[in-house]
Order: sequence, then structure tokens, then C-alpha cells
Amino acid sequence: MNKLISLFLVSCFLLMTEITANTPDSQEKQPNILFFLVDDMGWMDVAYNGSSVYETPNIDKLATESIQFTNAYVTHPRCVPSRYSILTGKYPARIKRPGPGKMKLEEFTIAEALKETGYATFFTGKWHLSMGGPSMPDNQGFDVNIGGGKAGAPISYFYPYNEPPHHQFTIPIVGLEEGEEGEYLSDRLTHETINCIEKHVDAMPDVPFFAMLSHYAVHEPIEAKDEDVNYYQRKIEKHTFEHPEYIKESHGLSKMRQDNATYAGMVKSVDESLQQVMLALEEMNIADNTIIVFFSDNGGLSNTGTEERLLATSNYPLRAGKGHLYEGGVRVPLLIKWPQKQKRGTSSDVVITGADLYPTLLEMVGADLQPQQHLDGVSFKSLFDNEPNPVPDRSIFWHNAMARPARTGDYYSSAVRKGPYKLIDFYKKGYMELYNLENDPQEENNLIETHAYIADSLKKEIIDWRVSVDAYFKPDNKKSKWD
Repeated sequence: MNKLISLFLVSCFLLMTEITANTPDSQEKQPNILFFLVDDMGWMDVAYNGSSVYETPNIDKLATESIQFTNAYVTHPRCVPSRYSILTGKYPARIKRPGPGKMKLEEFTIAEALKETGYATFFTGKWHLSMGGPSMPDNQGFDVNIGGGKAGAPISYFYPYNEPPHHQFTIPIVGLEEGEEGEYLSDRLTHETINCIEKHVDAMPDVPFFAMLSHYAVHEPIEAKDEDVNYYQRKIEKHTFEHPEYIKESHGLSKMRQDNATYAGMVKSVDESLQQVMLALEEMNIADNTIIVFFSDNGGLSNTGTEERLLATSNYPLRAGKGHLYEGGVRVPLLIKWPQKQKRGTSSDVVITGADLYPTLLEMVGADLQPQQHLDGVSFKSLFDNEPNPVPDRSIFWHNAMARPARTGDYYSSAVRKGPYKLIDFYKKGYMELYNLENDPQEENNLIETHAYIADSLKKEIIDWRVSVDAYFKPDNKKSKWD
């Protein structure tokens, strides 16, 4: 009898254990997500990638705690199309010519997908995906929107941010009309983000959040705090540069030196912003359950065409910069910290794009994928699980139908990368360039003559892909103000 009672008690214990293990309270809490997006930050704008001028101690510290992605690409070398891909998981070529205001309300964003999963969602900073229409952050899945609207750049980085312009940027930032005289925009957006998170954690500590801090920096206008400018002026005066300031590139010039003290100060402000947010997460005791994504929307502004403009940075040794399909325009820093997985200080050469972040984040938090939405994104979550092939072999594509030969010196072009090879098709000029990026990341040795069979194969892939997404081609008789 005692034996029967013992077996009964053991059975009850095992049953209760199973029930308890399957209740929501006992399940592992979904992680929070902080998506830290920088505007126009190039591959070489961070010290951990080798900059000897810019100092980014907090970004570098995050790199030691994260996976550093050495082959991370944006889907377009300009802000709006690239941001469209991050939010939708789609190539921007699918929406024809994705300039400001081109994202439609029916797009189902990563924020909407996470909100359906039970996440609270906050957006602060640059949106630029709608010119006043309904497709604003608060209609695209974000519970809170601070500073996100039509503006693609501030009129001023110092409060009041919407003073009469002294440069080309004239669209006011809505929602930041009140402030303190002289406060700096990057600091203000940082404070607003932290405030959103603190209020949420106090009110709903058991509800995970997705916070997107989308900086206007380091986009033009080039403005920084005086003390930071003075510091970098002294540093740059003592620095020895090995290259000429400019070289000829495509339709204009490419800057070869990081010698602008004001731009360096802007980089510093972004680095300090990251530090403040990370410290706030620690103080709220949520850092260990928060995924951090650090990313840029395109390469640094280092090129100009026939139009005179200030070039503030250099992406060298990568070639060219913003606007171009060379590596300097499309390869950018990407760090992902997932404390629960403890993948600290490692690097990955897996080729991924901005469109891949949507499905990856969904899988990281245990949410259902949305394959009918993120059509071009591929999850690389399995990379954190030490699986041998986290992303299947594939080709990735670009299509630049928004060329600005006068403004940034780039030409109309499409490109594909498959394995080590990258083919750029300058379709309006009728020529192509082929590079082996593993052997030649600077894209100096055009293999189009010696590797014609590879070029022909990749050209067919570009043509087939452009047909499959119904890519836009601007008519020859249609000019934009930048042509």
C-alpha cells in the first residue's frame, strides 16, 4: 500500500510540474528589443572597424558583447529605401522608386508584427517614409511616435530645431517644438527614448517592448557641440594622413580622409547616446533581457558629383560611399547583442541585408514569421544557436534607380553579390564591373574580362530578379533635380 501511495504522489508531482512548466508565468520572458539606427554612418565611422580619428568607446564596448557582422549590407545606398527594407523585410525595388512618402499604409511592418505578439512599441527620431500621409509611425505599429514625420534631416541640430533654415533642409521636425535653448538633438532623442522605456517598465514591467531610436545624426547638416569640435580639431591637426584628400570617382570625387572635426563630434554624440541608453537599461535591471541591434541605413557621405557640397567623412578602404553600389555605399556596421545567448565578442562573415532583420527578430522573440510580408528577408537567428549554415546560400541584390550623378556622383545601376563575387551593372551606360570581394574588398581589380563566364551568369540573375520584382527604370526623358 505504501508503495502505491508513493507512486501516486510521484505521479501527482510530475503532473503538477508539467502544468506549471506550461503556464505563461513560468515560461521564459520574451526579450525586449532596442533597435539603435544611425543615419549615414559608414563602415569606417566606428573605431572597432579601424578608424584612427573617430573615438567610439561605447560602440566598441558593445562590439565586445555582440556578434559583429562583417558582411552586413543595406538594401539601398540611400536613407528612405533602406529604411523601408528594415521595416518591411522587402527589397525597395518592389515599390518602384521609393523616395520620401512612398511607403504605403498597407505595408505590415516589424513593429506591427511585434505589436500583434504583445509588444509595446516606441519610435523616436527620423521616419522620412511619409510626406504627411497616413503612413506615419503611429499608423504603422508604433504606440508612441516622437519626432518622426516628413523630415529627412533637421533644420538645426540645436534647439530650436526648426529655426529658419541656413541650408537646403527646410522641413520641420514635428513633436519637438518645446525644449531647452541650445540642447542637442541627439541628446534629446536619447532622453525621449529612455523616458518612454522607463514609463513603460514602471507601468507594465511584464510586457516586453520594441524601442526604435532612429537618429537623425550623422546626416547633414554637419553640426556638433563646440567642445567636441575643439577636441577633434586638435586631434586632427596632429594626425598624419596617408592619402590625398580626394580622388576622382565615377561622376565626381571621393573623399579619402576623415578630417572633419564637426563630423567627428557628431559621431561622438551617437556614441554617447548609446552609452546613456545602455546605462539606463542597466539601472532598470532589464539589460540582461534586452536584445540590442546597432545598424546604419547606408554608407557614409563621401562622394560628390558636379555639385559642390561638404564631404565630411571617408569610407576608405571601402570604395565610394552613399549613393553608390560599391562597398562604401552599402556595407555598414551591424552589431547584435542577445544576452540570453551569450554570443560575446564574436564575428560572423555571413552575408546578410537590412531586410533580414525583420524575420530574424521575430524568431529571436519566439514570434511567428510573416513570410507573406517579409518577402525578401531571411532569418539568421540560427546563427545564435551555433548552427553551421545559419543562412542558406543565396544571391542578394541592389537596384539604384535614384541615381544622383550631380549630387553624389553615382550612376543608375543594379548589382548582385553571390558568394565572393559582386557584379555591378551600369545599365544606362552599358558596361559592367565584377569583383571578388574576398580577395579585393576595395574593388580595385575589375574581373569582367578574365571572368566573363561568371559575369554572364550573374548578369542573368540580375535581369531575372529585376523582372521578378518589377523593378522601376526611370525613362530617359525624365529628369530629377539631382540629374
